[in-house]
Amino acid sequence: MKVLRYILKKEFKQIFRDKTILAMMFALPTIQLIILPLAMNFDVKNVKLAVVDNDHSPYSRQLIAKISSSGYFRIVAAESSFKAALKYIEREKADLVLEIPAGFESNLVKEGTQKLGVSVDAINGTKAAIGGGYLQTVIIDYNKEIPINAGSAPPAGVIDITYSNWFNPLAEYRFYVVPAVMVLLLTLIGGFMSALNIVREKEVGTIEQINVTPIQKWEFILGKLIPFWVVGMIVFTLGLAVAWVVYGIWPVGSFATLYLFAAIYLVALLGFGLLISTYTSNQLQAMFVAFFFIMIFMLMSGLFTSVDSMPAWAKVIANLTPVTHFIKVMRMIVLKGSGFADVQLEFLYLVIFAAVLNGWAILNYRKTS
Repeated sequence: MKVLRYILKKEFKQIFRDKTILAMMFALPTIQLIILPLAMNFDVKNVKLAVVDNDHSPYSRQLIAKISSSGYFRIVAAESSFKAALKYIEREKADLVLEIPAGFESNLVKEGTQKLGVSVDAINGTKAAIGGGYLQTVIIDYNKEIPINAGSAPPAGVIDITYSNWFNPLAEYRFYVVPAVMVLLLTLIGGFMSALNIVREKEVGTIEQINVTPIQKWEFILGKLIPFWVVGMIVFTLGLAVAWVVYGIWPVGSFATLYLFAAIYLVALLGFGLLISTYTSNQLQAMFVAFFFIMIFMLMSGLFTSVDSMPAWAKVIANLTPVTHFIKVMRMIVLKGSGFADVQLEFLYLVIFAAVLNGWAILNYRKTS
Protein backbone atom coordinates (compact mmCIF):
# COMPACT_ATOMS: atom_id res chain seq x y z
CA MET A 1 0.00 0.00 0.00
CA LYS A 2 2.97 2.29 0.55
CA VAL A 3 3.87 2.01 -3.13
CA LEU A 4 0.29 2.75 -4.16
CA ARG A 5 0.28 5.83 -1.92
CA TYR A 6 3.37 7.20 -3.69
CA ILE A 7 1.78 6.60 -7.11
CA LEU A 8 -1.41 8.38 -6.03
CA LYS A 9 0.59 11.32 -4.69
CA LYS A 10 2.40 11.59 -8.04
CA GLU A 11 -0.85 11.38 -10.07
CA PHE A 12 -2.68 14.01 -8.03
CA LYS A 13 0.29 16.38 -8.31
CA GLN A 14 0.39 15.82 -12.05
CA ILE A 15 -3.34 16.52 -12.42
CA PHE A 16 -3.39 19.70 -10.34
CA ARG A 17 -0.18 20.98 -11.93
CA ASP A 18 -1.80 21.17 -15.38
CA LYS A 19 -4.34 24.02 -15.33
CA THR A 20 -5.68 23.10 -18.76
CA ILE A 21 -6.64 19.62 -17.61
CA LEU A 22 -8.30 21.07 -14.52
CA ALA A 23 -10.38 23.40 -16.68
CA MET A 24 -11.31 20.55 -18.99
CA MET A 25 -12.38 18.32 -16.13
CA PHE A 26 -14.37 20.83 -14.07
CA ALA A 27 -15.31 23.95 -16.04
CA LEU A 28 -16.16 22.38 -19.41
CA PRO A 29 -18.64 19.77 -18.09
CA THR A 30 -20.43 22.44 -16.07
CA ILE A 31 -20.77 24.76 -19.07
CA GLN A 32 -21.81 21.91 -21.34
CA LEU A 33 -24.46 20.68 -18.89
CA ILE A 34 -25.97 24.18 -18.90
CA ILE A 35 -25.96 24.52 -22.70
CA LEU A 36 -26.52 21.01 -24.12
CA PRO A 37 -30.01 20.31 -22.68
CA LEU A 38 -31.19 23.63 -24.13
CA ALA A 39 -29.84 22.73 -27.56
CA MET A 40 -31.13 19.13 -27.38
CA ASN A 41 -34.73 20.17 -26.74
CA PHE A 42 -36.95 18.13 -29.08
CA ASP A 43 -40.07 20.14 -28.27
CA VAL A 44 -41.28 21.69 -31.53
CA LYS A 45 -42.69 25.20 -31.37
CA ASN A 46 -43.18 28.04 -33.87
CA VAL A 47 -43.99 25.65 -36.70
CA LYS A 48 -44.24 27.77 -39.86
CA LEU A 49 -47.56 27.26 -41.62
CA ALA A 50 -48.77 28.43 -45.04
CA VAL A 51 -52.55 28.46 -45.45
CA VAL A 52 -54.64 28.12 -48.61
CA ASP A 53 -58.23 29.06 -47.82
CA ASN A 54 -60.43 28.27 -50.83
CA ASP A 55 -63.66 28.64 -48.86
CA HIS A 56 -63.36 32.04 -47.09
CA SER A 57 -66.25 31.13 -44.80
CA PRO A 58 -66.76 31.80 -41.06
CA TYR A 59 -65.91 28.16 -40.34
CA SER A 60 -62.61 28.28 -42.26
CA ARG A 61 -61.66 31.55 -40.56
CA GLN A 62 -62.45 30.04 -37.14
CA LEU A 63 -60.23 27.06 -37.92
CA ILE A 64 -57.34 29.30 -38.98
CA ALA A 65 -57.78 31.45 -35.86
CA LYS A 66 -57.73 28.36 -33.62
CA ILE A 67 -54.54 27.08 -35.26
CA SER A 68 -52.75 30.42 -34.92
CA SER A 69 -53.81 30.81 -31.27
CA SER A 70 -52.64 27.30 -30.28
CA GLY A 71 -49.14 28.57 -29.52
CA TYR A 72 -47.41 26.00 -31.76
CA PHE A 73 -47.90 27.53 -35.20
CA ARG A 74 -46.87 30.75 -36.89
CA ILE A 75 -48.81 31.51 -40.06
CA VAL A 76 -46.26 32.86 -42.54
CA ALA A 77 -48.45 33.10 -45.64
CA ALA A 78 -52.07 33.02 -46.83
CA GLU A 79 -52.10 32.13 -50.52
CA SER A 80 -54.85 31.66 -53.06
CA SER A 81 -53.46 28.44 -54.56
CA PHE A 82 -51.67 25.34 -53.35
CA LYS A 83 -48.92 25.82 -55.93
CA ALA A 84 -48.10 29.26 -54.56
CA ALA A 85 -48.12 27.98 -50.96
CA LEU A 86 -45.84 25.05 -51.87
CA LYS A 87 -43.13 27.49 -52.91
CA TYR A 88 -42.78 28.50 -49.24
CA ILE A 89 -41.82 24.91 -48.39
CA GLU A 90 -39.41 24.80 -51.34
CA ARG A 91 -37.73 27.98 -50.07
CA GLU A 92 -37.71 26.63 -46.48
CA LYS A 93 -39.95 29.49 -45.34
CA ALA A 94 -42.73 27.11 -44.25
CA ASP A 95 -42.86 23.67 -42.64
CA LEU A 96 -46.46 22.78 -43.48
CA VAL A 97 -49.18 23.78 -45.94
CA LEU A 98 -52.84 23.58 -44.91
CA GLU A 99 -55.33 23.60 -47.79
CA ILE A 100 -58.98 24.26 -46.97
CA PRO A 101 -61.12 23.22 -49.97
CA ALA A 102 -64.02 25.18 -51.43
CA GLY A 103 -67.35 24.21 -49.88
CA PHE A 104 -65.69 23.50 -46.51
CA GLU A 105 -68.51 25.02 -44.45
CA SER A 106 -71.41 23.75 -46.55
CA ASN A 107 -70.09 20.18 -46.59
CA LEU A 108 -69.67 20.23 -42.83
CA VAL A 109 -73.23 21.52 -42.30
CA LYS A 110 -74.94 19.31 -44.88
CA GLU A 111 -72.89 16.11 -44.78
CA GLY A 112 -71.10 16.38 -41.43
CA THR A 113 -67.71 15.57 -42.96
CA GLN A 114 -64.98 17.32 -44.95
CA LYS A 115 -61.39 16.46 -45.85
CA LEU A 116 -58.49 18.90 -45.45
CA GLY A 117 -55.16 18.82 -47.26
CA VAL A 118 -51.95 18.94 -45.20
CA SER A 119 -48.53 18.89 -46.88
CA VAL A 120 -45.48 18.49 -44.66
CA ASP A 121 -41.81 19.26 -45.34
CA ALA A 122 -40.20 15.94 -44.42
CA ILE A 123 -36.56 17.02 -44.76
CA ASN A 124 -36.54 17.57 -41.01
CA GLY A 125 -38.28 14.33 -40.11
CA THR A 126 -38.71 15.05 -36.42
CA LYS A 127 -40.19 18.49 -36.92
CA ALA A 128 -42.40 17.22 -39.75
CA ALA A 129 -43.86 14.38 -37.70
CA ILE A 130 -44.40 16.42 -34.55
CA GLY A 131 -45.68 19.49 -36.42
CA GLY A 132 -48.10 17.38 -38.43
CA GLY A 133 -49.28 15.70 -35.24
CA TYR A 134 -49.87 19.06 -33.56
CA LEU A 135 -51.92 20.26 -36.52
CA GLN A 136 -53.99 17.10 -36.54
CA THR A 137 -54.70 17.50 -32.81
CA VAL A 138 -55.81 21.12 -33.24
CA ILE A 139 -58.12 20.15 -36.14
CA ILE A 140 -59.65 17.30 -34.13
CA ASP A 141 -60.19 19.66 -31.22
CA TYR A 142 -61.83 22.22 -33.51
CA ASN A 143 -64.06 19.49 -34.95
CA LYS A 144 -65.47 18.88 -31.47
CA GLU A 145 -66.32 22.56 -31.04
CA ILE A 146 -68.11 23.36 -34.30
CA PRO A 147 -71.87 23.87 -33.95
CA ILE A 148 -72.97 20.75 -35.86
CA ASN A 149 -71.30 18.57 -33.24
CA ALA A 150 -71.74 20.73 -30.16
CA GLY A 151 -75.48 20.23 -29.87
CA SER A 152 -75.59 16.50 -30.53
CA ALA A 153 -75.02 13.77 -28.01
CA PRO A 154 -72.00 11.53 -28.54
CA PRO A 155 -72.85 8.32 -30.36
CA ALA A 156 -73.23 5.13 -28.36
CA GLY A 157 -70.06 3.15 -27.86
CA VAL A 158 -67.64 6.12 -28.10
CA ILE A 159 -64.67 5.72 -25.72
CA ASP A 160 -63.26 8.88 -24.20
CA ILE A 161 -59.62 8.51 -23.16
CA THR A 162 -58.05 10.56 -20.39
CA TYR A 163 -54.29 10.19 -19.91
CA SER A 164 -51.59 11.68 -17.72
CA ASN A 165 -47.78 11.80 -17.89
CA TRP A 166 -46.36 10.06 -14.85
CA PHE A 167 -43.00 11.20 -13.44
CA ASN A 168 -43.01 14.13 -15.92
CA PRO A 169 -46.52 15.65 -15.74
CA LEU A 170 -45.83 18.57 -18.06
CA ALA A 171 -43.94 16.38 -20.56
CA GLU A 172 -40.95 18.73 -20.43
CA TYR A 173 -38.05 17.38 -22.42
CA ARG A 174 -35.40 18.72 -20.01
CA PHE A 175 -36.46 16.20 -17.35
CA TYR A 176 -35.76 13.42 -19.82
CA VAL A 177 -32.51 14.69 -21.30
CA VAL A 178 -30.63 16.28 -18.36
CA PRO A 179 -29.93 12.99 -16.48
CA ALA A 180 -28.69 11.43 -19.73
CA VAL A 181 -26.44 14.42 -20.50
CA MET A 182 -24.88 14.09 -17.05
CA VAL A 183 -23.95 10.50 -17.92
CA LEU A 184 -22.61 11.64 -21.30
CA LEU A 185 -20.32 14.25 -19.75
CA LEU A 186 -19.08 11.79 -17.14
CA THR A 187 -18.34 9.37 -19.99
CA LEU A 188 -16.42 11.96 -21.99
CA ILE A 189 -14.32 13.08 -19.03
CA GLY A 190 -13.60 9.62 -17.66
CA GLY A 191 -13.11 7.92 -21.02
CA PHE A 192 -10.81 10.48 -22.63
CA MET A 193 -8.75 11.45 -19.57
CA SER A 194 -7.98 7.87 -18.57
CA ALA A 195 -7.29 6.82 -22.17
CA LEU A 196 -4.61 9.48 -22.48
CA ASN A 197 -3.03 8.78 -19.11
CA ILE A 198 -0.63 5.85 -19.60
CA VAL A 199 0.08 6.97 -23.17
CA ARG A 200 1.34 10.31 -21.86
CA GLU A 201 3.85 8.40 -19.70
CA LYS A 202 5.03 6.61 -22.85
CA GLU A 203 5.45 9.84 -24.82
CA VAL A 204 7.42 11.72 -22.15
CA GLY A 205 9.58 8.66 -21.43
CA THR A 206 8.69 8.19 -17.74
CA ILE A 207 7.10 4.79 -18.38
CA GLU A 208 10.57 3.21 -18.67
CA GLN A 209 11.51 4.60 -15.25
CA ILE A 210 8.30 3.17 -13.75
CA ASN A 211 8.83 -0.21 -15.42
CA VAL A 212 12.21 -0.78 -13.74
CA THR A 213 10.76 -0.18 -10.27
CA PRO A 214 9.25 -3.01 -8.16
CA ILE A 215 5.72 -1.67 -8.75
CA GLN A 216 3.13 -4.37 -9.33
CA LYS A 217 0.89 -4.08 -12.39
CA TRP A 218 -2.28 -3.84 -10.32
CA GLU A 219 -0.74 -1.06 -8.22
CA PHE A 220 0.16 0.91 -11.32
CA ILE A 221 -3.33 0.56 -12.87
CA LEU A 222 -5.03 1.32 -9.56
CA GLY A 223 -2.80 4.34 -9.07
CA LYS A 224 -3.89 5.63 -12.47
CA LEU A 225 -7.57 4.88 -11.84
CA ILE A 226 -8.21 6.31 -8.35
CA PRO A 227 -7.34 10.00 -9.04
CA PHE A 228 -9.67 10.17 -12.04
CA TRP A 229 -12.33 8.30 -10.06
CA VAL A 230 -12.18 11.02 -7.40
CA VAL A 231 -12.33 13.73 -10.09
CA GLY A 232 -15.25 11.95 -11.74
CA MET A 233 -17.23 11.83 -8.50
CA ILE A 234 -16.63 15.57 -8.01
CA VAL A 235 -17.80 16.24 -11.58
CA PHE A 236 -20.90 14.11 -10.93
CA THR A 237 -21.67 16.15 -7.80
CA LEU A 238 -21.26 19.39 -9.77
CA GLY A 239 -23.63 17.98 -12.40
CA LEU A 240 -26.31 17.27 -9.79
CA ALA A 241 -25.89 20.81 -8.44
CA VAL A 242 -26.21 22.36 -11.93
CA ALA A 243 -29.29 20.22 -12.69
CA TRP A 244 -30.92 21.51 -9.50
CA VAL A 245 -29.92 25.18 -9.79
CA VAL A 246 -30.42 25.65 -13.55
CA TYR A 247 -33.19 23.17 -14.39
CA GLY A 248 -34.87 22.58 -11.04
CA ILE A 249 -34.28 18.82 -11.27
CA TRP A 250 -33.83 17.20 -7.87
CA PRO A 251 -33.46 13.40 -7.63
CA VAL A 252 -36.61 11.77 -6.32
CA GLY A 253 -34.80 8.60 -5.36
CA SER A 254 -31.97 7.84 -2.96
CA PHE A 255 -28.70 9.77 -3.24
CA ALA A 256 -26.87 6.77 -1.78
CA THR A 257 -28.09 4.53 -4.62
CA LEU A 258 -27.27 7.22 -7.17
CA TYR A 259 -23.70 7.64 -5.91
CA LEU A 260 -23.22 3.88 -5.64
CA PHE A 261 -24.03 3.47 -9.32
CA ALA A 262 -21.90 6.48 -10.26
CA ALA A 263 -18.95 5.00 -8.37
CA ILE A 264 -19.23 1.58 -10.07
CA TYR A 265 -19.85 3.18 -13.48
CA LEU A 266 -16.71 5.30 -13.17
CA VAL A 267 -14.65 2.26 -12.26
CA ALA A 268 -15.91 0.49 -15.38
CA LEU A 269 -15.40 3.52 -17.60
CA LEU A 270 -11.92 4.32 -16.31
CA GLY A 271 -10.96 0.67 -16.80
CA PHE A 272 -12.11 1.01 -20.41
CA GLY A 273 -9.98 4.15 -20.87
CA LEU A 274 -6.93 2.54 -19.28
CA LEU A 275 -7.41 -0.52 -21.49
CA ILE A 276 -7.27 1.71 -24.58
CA SER A 277 -4.17 3.35 -23.13
CA THR A 278 -2.38 0.01 -22.82
CA TYR A 279 -3.04 -0.82 -26.48
CA THR A 280 -1.97 2.51 -28.02
CA SER A 281 1.48 4.02 -28.29
CA ASN A 282 0.71 7.77 -28.46
CA GLN A 283 -1.99 10.21 -27.41
CA LEU A 284 -3.31 10.74 -30.94
CA GLN A 285 -4.00 7.02 -31.33
CA ALA A 286 -5.61 6.85 -27.91
CA MET A 287 -7.81 9.87 -28.64
CA PHE A 288 -9.12 8.47 -31.93
CA VAL A 289 -9.77 4.99 -30.52
CA ALA A 290 -11.56 6.48 -27.49
CA PHE A 291 -13.59 8.80 -29.74
CA PHE A 292 -14.63 5.86 -31.94
CA PHE A 293 -15.99 3.82 -29.06
CA ILE A 294 -17.52 6.74 -27.14
CA MET A 295 -19.45 7.83 -30.24
CA ILE A 296 -20.92 4.31 -30.45
CA PHE A 297 -21.73 4.45 -26.74
CA MET A 298 -23.51 7.79 -27.16
CA LEU A 299 -25.55 6.90 -30.23
CA MET A 300 -26.65 3.47 -28.97
CA SER A 301 -27.18 4.29 -25.29
CA GLY A 302 -30.76 5.55 -25.52
CA LEU A 303 -29.69 9.18 -25.21
CA PHE A 304 -31.30 10.23 -28.50
CA THR A 305 -33.54 7.28 -29.39
CA SER A 306 -35.16 4.60 -27.27
CA VAL A 307 -33.27 1.31 -27.10
CA ASP A 308 -36.60 -0.53 -27.34
CA SER A 309 -37.19 0.89 -30.83
CA MET A 310 -33.82 -0.32 -32.17
CA PRO A 311 -33.36 -3.46 -34.33
CA ALA A 312 -32.48 -6.68 -32.49
CA TRP A 313 -28.78 -6.50 -33.41
CA ALA A 314 -28.57 -2.89 -32.21
CA LYS A 315 -30.20 -3.81 -28.89
CA VAL A 316 -27.47 -6.40 -28.33
CA ILE A 317 -24.74 -3.79 -28.90
CA ALA A 318 -26.58 -1.25 -26.74
CA ASN A 319 -26.82 -3.70 -23.84
CA LEU A 320 -23.11 -4.46 -24.14
CA THR A 321 -22.18 -0.88 -23.25
CA PRO A 322 -22.17 0.38 -19.63
CA VAL A 323 -23.49 3.80 -20.75
CA THR A 324 -26.88 2.32 -21.67
CA HIS A 325 -27.38 0.85 -18.22
CA PHE A 326 -26.28 3.95 -16.32
CA ILE A 327 -28.53 6.27 -18.37
CA LYS A 328 -31.45 3.96 -17.61
CA VAL A 329 -30.58 3.97 -13.90
CA MET A 330 -30.17 7.76 -13.81
CA ARG A 331 -33.62 8.34 -15.30
CA MET A 332 -35.24 5.76 -13.02
CA ILE A 333 -33.70 7.11 -9.81
CA VAL A 334 -33.85 10.83 -10.63
CA LEU A 335 -37.35 10.90 -12.16
CA LYS A 336 -39.18 7.84 -10.77
CA GLY A 337 -37.52 7.47 -7.39
CA SER A 338 -36.67 3.81 -8.04
CA GLY A 339 -34.97 1.90 -5.26
CA PHE A 340 -32.01 -0.48 -5.45
CA ALA A 341 -34.33 -3.48 -5.87
CA ASP A 342 -35.67 -1.93 -9.10
CA VAL A 343 -32.21 -1.44 -10.63
CA GLN A 344 -30.23 -4.33 -9.16
CA LEU A 345 -29.90 -6.03 -12.57
CA GLU A 346 -28.23 -2.90 -14.00
CA PHE A 347 -25.93 -2.86 -10.95
CA LEU A 348 -24.86 -6.43 -11.75
CA TYR A 349 -24.16 -5.44 -15.36
CA LEU A 350 -21.96 -2.51 -14.27
CA VAL A 351 -20.05 -4.66 -11.77
CA ILE A 352 -19.33 -7.20 -14.53
CA PHE A 353 -18.21 -4.42 -16.89
CA ALA A 354 -15.92 -2.96 -14.21
CA ALA A 355 -14.35 -6.33 -13.38
CA VAL A 356 -13.81 -7.34 -17.02
CA LEU A 357 -12.44 -4.01 -18.27
CA ASN A 358 -10.08 -3.39 -15.34
CA GLY A 359 -8.93 -7.00 -15.25
CA TRP A 360 -8.24 -6.81 -18.96
CA ALA A 361 -6.29 -3.56 -18.52
CA ILE A 362 -4.14 -5.09 -15.76
CA LEU A 363 -3.42 -8.22 -17.82
CA ASN A 364 -2.64 -6.24 -20.95
CA TYR A 365 -0.24 -3.80 -19.30
CA ARG A 366 3.20 -5.21 -20.03
CA LYS A 367 5.73 -4.23 -17.44
CA THR A 368 9.18 -4.80 -18.90
CA SER A 369 12.55 -3.82 -17.57
